[in-house]
Amino acid sequence: MTYIESKAAPRLPIVIVGHVDHGKSTLIGRLLHDSDSLPEGKVEAVREMCRRRSMPFEWAFLMDAFQAERDQGITIDTTQIQFRTPKRPYLIIDAPGHHEFLKNMITGAANAAAALLVIDAEEGVRDQTRRHATLLSLLGVRQLAVVVNKLDRIDFDQARFAAVADEVRDYLGELGLEASAIVPVSARGGDNVGSASDKTRWYDGPTVLQSLDGFAARPQADEQPLRLPIQDVYKFDDRRLIAGRIESGRLRVGDELVFAPDDKRARIASIETWNVAVPQVTATAGQSVALTLDQQIFVERGAIAHAPEAAPLAARRLRARLFWLAREPLEEGRKLTLKIGTAQHSVTVTTIRSVLDIESLESRPSPRAARNEIAEVVLQSDRPLPVDAHGDNAATGRGVLVSEYDVVGGCVILGEAEPAAELHAVAHQIDASARAAAQSHSGGVIWLTGLSGAGKSTLAMDLEARLFGRGIRAFVLDGDNLRKRLSSDLGFAPEDRAENIRRTAEVARLFAEAGMVAVVALISPLRDDRDRARAIIGEGFHEVHVRAGLETCESRDPKGLYARARAGRIAGFTGIDSPYEPPQAAELVIDTEVTSIAACQEALAAYVEGAVAL
Repeated sequence: MTYIESKAAPRLPIVIVGHVDHGKSTLIGRLLHDSDSLPEGKVEAVREMCRRRSMPFEWAFLMDAFQAERDQGITIDTTQIQFRTPKRPYLIIDAPGHHEFLKNMITGAANAAAALLVIDAEEGVRDQTRRHATLLSLLGVRQLAVVVNKLDRIDFDQARFAAVADEVRDYLGELGLEASAIVPVSARGGDNVGSASDKTRWYDGPTVLQSLDGFAARPQADEQPLRLPIQDVYKFDDRRLIAGRIESGRLRVGDELVFAPDDKRARIASIETWNVAVPQVTATAGQSVALTLDQQIFVERGAIAHAPEAAPLAARRLRARLFWLAREPLEEGRKLTLKIGTAQHSVTVTTIRSVLDIESLESRPSPRAARNEIAEVVLQSDRPLPVDAHGDNAATGRGVLVSEYDVVGGCVILGEAEPAAELHAVAHQIDASARAAAQSHSGGVIWLTGLSGAGKSTLAMDLEARLFGRGIRAFVLDGDNLRKRLSSDLGFAPEDRAENIRRTAEVARLFAEAGMVAVVALISPLRDDRDRARAIIGEGFHEVHVRAGLETCESRDPKGLYARARAGRIAGFTGIDSPYEPPQAAELVIDTEVTSIAACQEALAAYVEGAVAL
């Protein structure tokens, strides 16, 4: 029987699981042979290998690539095989059955849309059979067929097959699963694999191949809602290129995009391409793209672009099912890094709701999960996490958990968790307009950025005094002072500097909400960090570029920092061996190099009074 692959149908990933020695690899080898899917000469090569080693021919040897597997007769790693029937192509995943390789089985099953569960007709349902069926249920694999194998060893006994079928049917029912078919098979002889067998005339159901073709196709990725995780933002001349791989959906020039979790919106101005005659105007799932937008908005790695009408979750608390791999047990309160797509999120395991023991298959309440146990947990983050429930979109609904650079678990997102009992939004009885009316000015944030020595702190302190003298409540948040207290735990690596700016922006936002004018004096050299601060603070953000050239600032050097940086005693100093990116559209530019300090102070105070006074 020869099968010709259908080019139109999408490939369906199938995982084959079952107890060790129940014949998974033999079944796959037979499937490949009976469908003429093997390379020419492959069977003969294996037969010759068996002859040289004085061992009987085994169909499983077509599959078991590792020498250790041939020696021990077990499958160690997952093996992926392209396979086809007249209906569609398949990707068959052969998963290990031995309990010591359970992690590899989970890795394979997590990527499958359907499963074949293989059971030895003589041995029946074993503990590992139950474990694999349980894991299929937990991983959300709902399409399942059962292959009762090795019927040749029981002389194709119908009564024994019926007993095994009843046993597995009952257990699957306890898990909420239902097999679409339970097929009596002798994989070694090919009975009911690719064609019906005369030895089982009492069976009138589908063959294994027909069972595969009976599975529903997984929705094609380009037909699902748009999900474009942002890989990076690149800057060429005056363009900002938003780059990433489209995980699902499709887009075209002119489409409006929303970037979760901040809900920034813009339209696609172009899809950038190189060395093509006709500009690209559309893109679909699986393609990597670089987009320009019709307006400059702050977008960073890990955000997810989506269509306005189909947003992902954007929750701080998520329900997740995880498989714990670390030697030390997982306990409530553990802080981890959740990696999904291109994003990394700091999360805390606030609650362990239940734990499933892989050996006993018992689910129980527990405050901890041991190695190789499955737990349902609540993950909490300080920021909204743009994800999907795994059942809605696997690409943005599953991830890994990392602790100190080691992968300690895998997880799938089940959905949003209910709000924490101890955390709830508190509405102020005094709104911003009432505060402004009472003190005759609104709140706001005056963000002074510039090189060290440009005059930020001098201007900030003078502004605070002038505003206070005119009845405007103001307070300076100076970079050095913040470093001594709020950010005393941070260093000067790029990620630490970005976190210092984020913290400063959050504090300044609270000052502004209280009706005060927060004056921030911070070098804040990178535009992306300042854009993030603007996004946190919102409408009351006023960026002021305190401009002075490097030579002028270095000649002033009020703190002796430039001299130390030139001597190599300070690494990564802005202007020397670390860049400063001037604002492109600051609300105010004050040039302290060409304007007297008194005139600069007057100009700044006049601008701020005009911005906040009623």
